[in-house]
Amino acid sequence: MTEGDPAAFEEALIADIRAHGGRPSTGPLSGQPLLIMTSKGVKSGEPRRAILTFTRDAGDYVVAGSNGGAPTDPAWFLNVEADPNVSVEAEGRTFQASASVAERADRDRLWDQHVAALPQFAEYPEKSGRVIPMVRLTPVP
Repeated sequence: MTEGDPAAFEEALIADIRAHGGRPSTGPLSGQPLLIMTSKGVKSGEPRRAILTFTRDAGDYVVAGSNGGAPTDPAWFLNVEADPNVSVEAEGRTFQASASVAERADRDRLWDQHVAALPQFAEYPEKSGRVIPMVRLTPVP
């Protein structure tokens, strides 16, 4: 993967994701379950792409608004709050989905599942000083 150039790194990562059924084969995210979500920018109205680690809950894809443990929500989270209609590329397929923010007990259950599958997320609440939002991406038929 290309170091030092974020755009080139992202393009190489996406190519690796696509070539290996959603799990990149090289780099710091090697083996992680990743999806590519495209939302509409809340300010620009332009398509905005985000590469996100996911878990599954029934037929939904679940992503955490962790922003790498930063104290603020990621830009994509604000986008899906404003417009829940997104495009998702995951596990070798592309589909439309509806994003919904999990609440209360459902959020807690999804967080616990996410951390059990992806232990690196466990430190994010303390690191960020906030409750990490959990978002369901439900495929639209």
